[in-house]
Amino acid sequence: MPDGGEPVKIKVLNDIAEIEPAEWDACAGLGNPFVSHGFLRILEQSGSVSGRTGWLPQHLAIEDENGRLIGVVPCYLKSHSYGEYVFDWGWADAFERAGGKYYPKLQISVPFTPVAGPRLMVRPGAEQEQTRLMLAAGLMELAKNHEVSSFHITFCTEDEWKTLGEAGLLQRMGQQFHWHNRGYESFDEFLAGLSSRKRKSIRKERREANEGGMEIRALTGDALEERHMEAFYGFYLNTVDKKWSNAYLTQEFFLKLATELSDKVVLVAAFQGGRLVGGALNLLGGDTLYGRNWGAERRYRMLYFEACFYRAIDYAIEHGLARVEAGAQGPHKIQRGYLPSPTYSVHWIREPRFREAVADFVNRERVLLRHEMHELTEAGPYRRTDNDPG
Repeated sequence: MPDGGEPVKIKVLNDIAEIEPAEWDACAGLGNPFVSHGFLRILEQSGSVSGRTGWLPQHLAIEDENGRLIGVVPCYLKSHSYGEYVFDWGWADAFERAGGKYYPKLQISVPFTPVAGPRLMVRPGAEQEQTRLMLAAGLMELAKNHEVSSFHITFCTEDEWKTLGEAGLLQRMGQQFHWHNRGYESFDEFLAGLSSRKRKSIRKERREANEGGMEIRALTGDALEERHMEAFYGFYLNTVDKKWSNAYLTQEFFLKLATELSDKVVLVAAFQGGRLVGGALNLLGGDTLYGRNWGAERRYRMLYFEACFYRAIDYAIEHGLARVEAGAQGPHKIQRGYLPSPTYSVHWIREPRFREAVADFVNRERVLLRHEMHELTEAGPYRRTDNDPG
């Protein structure tokens, strides 16, 4: 890593509350709710993120010569690899079989949140690249002080990925499936751009989801009540149970979202007989709707697709948003208009021989991933030309 210059002061914080919200957000910006002080504070205050859960906050903050905050990093000391979505279980297993100790490690991310966004966050007006490199150097020093095996900056921006790759960190790619608004005036206009077979399939799914007296509406702001989030927490637990997964998020997390970030929460809520029976939890960014969690009290035919994908598109069109990011996984999203989009992460590995092996892996993985994304895009639901009757 090239020397980015010596910062006047760099701090390691065990609690994000040690920084004033306005100061943190001046570096994080307003476009992505997940890196906001408010969202990260809710994770910590609700008990979802702590040393007890294996996510010990170790946030970095850098100040200029006048004591003004110019850069921050959401960073955690991890004792496992759960809740990350850029999985390194294979790396951990190989490292430990070779006699090494993979954990603890440092994770630079938003816990339990597979949403891309800035990670080395710099206040506007500060020297962007130099401050980023100083933050990265601070991470390396922190890694050495903790004697960890590695640090991982996941779901970073492409710009960060390129800068840190040039600085010597290992570059990895992943993929998600996003919907992009092509200036649609209505959902029907979106459908008109799909092949005939896909249009018919989507219309059928939407009809079935809305049968049986199902009423679906988007709740946000003052319309979002504590009872809605209490019910949704139960749906979240149902989903976790079905996936044989862990309930990372506490009930208090969901309740605090409704009270402290209600203007950012968009709950697509499904009611039957006046009772909330399922829903999809989204957060609203500057130009993007981010899908996060889904759940229902039982299985309702096609409700998952309606609440998570089609109502999200409805909302984005109505509010002039540029895209919908519907979370991790999901080639099944392609036929519903969500196409492959790259995600980025960078990694620092302490042990040289292991670093070389990981570098070879991620280089080969990128080649295969780019090919896969191309093939999936070509097989997508959109009509090839304006003259194609679909």
